[in-house]
Amino acid sequence: MLDLPEGASLAQVKSAYRQLARRYHPDVNPGDRSAHDKFILLQQAYEKLTRVLPTFQPAPKATAPEPAPASPITAFEIELKHASYRQLQEFLKYRCYGRALTLVEGLASRLPQDAEVRQWQAATYQCWARQLIRDRQPQTARDYLHRALKADPDNRSLWQEAEKDFRTLDRLYGKAPST
Repeated sequence: MLDLPEGASLAQVKSAYRQLARRYHPDVNPGDRSAHDKFILLQQAYEKLTRVLPTFQPAPKATAPEPAPASPITAFEIELKHASYRQLQEFLKYRCYGRALTLVEGLASRLPQDAEVRQWQAATYQCWARQLIRDRQPQTARDYLHRALKADPDNRSLWQEAEKDFRTLDRLYGKAPST
């Protein structure tokens, strides 16, 4: 199903899964039962492979040198990150979404390799999308949900919550128009 070579690495499995998941995702193919069924099979195959693959990895063949690690975060950036997180929590608590978005996007541009910052960015996008759903702005809400998934694509709980939000949008406003 994933069209992988024998002995594929975890990275190859993830890459193949992401490509096919985008192709067969129900939001991309509304009403296409065949695509929906393939998406479910794809998810099941991926889950089984990710459970088995980390415990069994064949000896790697000749590999290219790894890219240089990202430059270490400075003390100033660490303090900036912590202060920004505290401020972000306040903005989200009081629903100051415009300020929260500006803060988290600025932080993400300053620290693009930081996984925590990407998680914060995705969570902020999702919070804003939910507000947009309440404000009856379904297309903009969909856009921000997609941004959330793009900001932190490996976060399973985010995907689950976003899928619930997409279903809510579909229930309240109908399927998104095809582009």
